[in-house]
Amino acid sequence: MKELEYPFDAEYIIKKRKSLRRSLLSKEGPRLKKRIAVLGGSTTNDIVVYLELFLLDQGIEPVFYQSEYGQYWQDAMFPGEELSSFAPDLVFIHTSNRNITAYPSVSSTPEEAQQLLEAEYSRFEQMWQKIAETYHCPIIQNNFELPFYRLMGNRDCYDHRGRTHFVTSLNERFYAYAREHEGFYINDLQFISSSYGLKAWSDPSYWNMYKYAMCVEAIPEFSFNLASIIKSLFGKNKKALALDLDNTLWGGVVGDDGVDGIQIGQETGVAQSYYEFQSYLKELKNLGVILTVCSKNDHENAIAGLQHPEGVLRPEDFIIIKANWENKDRNIVQTAAELNILPDAIVFADDNPAEREIVRAQVPGVAVPLMDSVEHYIIHLDRSGFFEVTNFSADDLKRNDMYKANAQRAAQQASFADYTDYLLSLDMKAVIDDFLPVYLQRITQLTNKSNQFNVTTRRYTTAEMEAVAASDDYIRLYGKLVDKFGDNGIVSVVIGHKNGTVLEMDLWLMSCRVLKRDMELAMLDTLVEKSRQQGIQTIRGYYYPTAKNHMVHDLYGRFGFAKVQEEEDGSTVWELSTEGYEAQNHVIAVSGNSEIG
Repeated sequence: MKELEYPFDAEYIIKKRKSLRRSLLSKEGPRLKKRIAVLGGSTTNDIVVYLELFLLDQGIEPVFYQSEYGQYWQDAMFPGEELSSFAPDLVFIHTSNRNITAYPSVSSTPEEAQQLLEAEYSRFEQMWQKIAETYHCPIIQNNFELPFYRLMGNRDCYDHRGRTHFVTSLNERFYAYAREHEGFYINDLQFISSSYGLKAWSDPSYWNMYKYAMCVEAIPEFSFNLASIIKSLFGKNKKALALDLDNTLWGGVVGDDGVDGIQIGQETGVAQSYYEFQSYLKELKNLGVILTVCSKNDHENAIAGLQHPEGVLRPEDFIIIKANWENKDRNIVQTAAELNILPDAIVFADDNPAEREIVRAQVPGVAVPLMDSVEHYIIHLDRSGFFEVTNFSADDLKRNDMYKANAQRAAQQASFADYTDYLLSLDMKAVIDDFLPVYLQRITQLTNKSNQFNVTTRRYTTAEMEAVAASDDYIRLYGKLVDKFGDNGIVSVVIGHKNGTVLEMDLWLMSCRVLKRDMELAMLDTLVEKSRQQGIQTIRGYYYPTAKNHMVHDLYGRFGFAKVQEEEDGSTVWELSTEGYEAQNHVIAVSGNSEIG
């Protein structure tokens, strides 16, 4: 919904919140339902109201539990029946510097100030550990905004008695805990309040009158930032940027002005702004965001512009370059198909408002941020939260190389008349075996990202995946694929729980970038082998239809399973006998964990 996209009008959202909610709930299509417990050190009702709007806009339908005012610690440490039965999928702890129980005084010694810091931190750490042990779900914790006054002036930031120093030190302790504990995340209240303007944000009248930790007008911005973390945790991030060229990556029109006439570099303020934007995009690419070009241009002019000596981005930084005179909405759809992702995983960045509106209207789900002037490009993309990082693995760093290698595979495929010969030419090798601790983060991440090739679309938190990995009740497999063009990383995950002589499949997913490479057959062969070793006679698979996974509605049928049940909504149940099963993979060399290295 355009009204909820950054930069939004907070006053409009506050005024129209009820009608916006009705409009969002009236939209057809599946939504991911999640239970969110909000444990507040201040009044949280309005936070929940706007958080719901932003989550609904991302396809997440939240149900909330709210603690009574100021009872966050008590609720966490001594949960009542209501919270226990609520069984949250996520716990958000909304505290601010108003909830710090004791600051150093002007007479405090360094040792006394340190003791106060340890006591304050320990109170929070004890709470986090209790929540993690009780609910085994992600925890989001605010850090602390800076105080709205400085008793010691500028010295307040470094003197052991200063409140600014105390808040900063406490935040550092929170960050250390986040680095050391998977499933624990910081909502950066300090950044959001500073960006908004600390003077307005911390207006004391809102606390004194209503026990709000911020001014009312800032609550939508706070909730939007929080929603970015939540949608990332539940697999709603974008994956790729489709970028215009003229007046988007550089100033001017390369076809009219020539390469020497476009603005990029250090010579003028405008040129430097484009240089900084390209530098930002380069860092996004290094973070794993896929860069593509979607430009109305002659291809040779586009390449020439990307080879400008003062530019940061080069043609090789882009997985796909569509510089032609086709409509941009058509190019984006084709780009998604070539990347094996859905269009709603793409962000389209273009300075032309007419092109933006055409794409918005013709390709539902594509994010179309405001690109009003080059000085604002970074802020608009960055604050929109399209690529919020909650989990970061080695595969993320290699994602662009993986997609580039896919393009090389596609080019090679075109030279083969026989598809099996093409697959054999890739010299594919896979490691397929039980989970290893070193891969758990990537395995969990994959369950929250894969949509098209995911028969149950089951999602796992880090704690849930760790529990599965530690239990003897499951047969688990990960699949890692390498070929002559490069390492695809972990691309497939299979989880089934044992029920006597039956293996009930909880999860079967694969990354779309290795579709039609017979990796699914290699996974099935190994699954049957592992099942036989553990006395499993029947593998029972389930397919639950969603808007995105129709391509695997008959996956089990293609595997050789027999359909034993079908519901009106399209859900199906399939069974395969392990006795007499013959291996179906003939193109991938498979090894296990013991053969790694």
